[in-house]
Amino acid sequence: MKCPTRIVIVDDHPMVAEGIQSILEGYEDINVIATLFDGRDIIDQVEVLDPDVILLDLNMPGIGGLTTTEIILERRPKTRILILSMHDSPEYISSALSHGALGYVLKDVPTNKIKRAIDVVMTGQRYLCTGALESLEPYDASDRGQLTNREQTILLQLAQGKSNKDVAQNLDISVRTVETHRKNIKRKLGISSTAGLTRYAMEHGVLQGTGVQL
Repeated sequence: MKCPTRIVIVDDHPMVAEGIQSILEGYEDINVIATLFDGRDIIDQVEVLDPDVILLDLNMPGIGGLTTTEIILERRPKTRILILSMHDSPEYISSALSHGALGYVLKDVPTNKIKRAIDVVMTGQRYLCTGALESLEPYDASDRGQLTNREQTILLQLAQGKSNKDVAQNLDISVRTVETHRKNIKRKLGISSTAGLTRYAMEHGVLQGTGVQL
């Protein structure tokens, strides 16, 4: 018999977290092993809890959902992060996916959609609810080159000639994470070489550091 999917719910609103837990516990193939209330909790406990899927809110006090996602995936790359959020703006959705989340579901979706999202990400595929897909379509079409703040920061350092290792040390992240961001930057900008990234940075004023916090 197949083992139940091990789920951790992380949301700073206890009523929301407990409501989702109550819903999911009605499924025999799901085991909610913990309900936590901020990013630091799951970062500290992820090794012990060993979840298959983390249902993660984006906006939490202290360490937010994006940073939490990045840190967890550095430590446990096979963990599936499924964002549950009230925000349907394309910027939120795109940032979550670029940070490594495998799915994005709005909190007002029907119960069966949350279950469907869990089933899909467990296969290793990306899942976006209908509302998230509809929000992203015009965004992707009109602004392919939109970079997250972290990607802008990494682009600046790469354009200054720093190696992946240098960037990783400066930002206190893994080299693998820098490589992932580098690939995402090239894909978003349609650039295939480091020289092209440097040229883009010069032409768009990135090397002056405008709006980029190191």
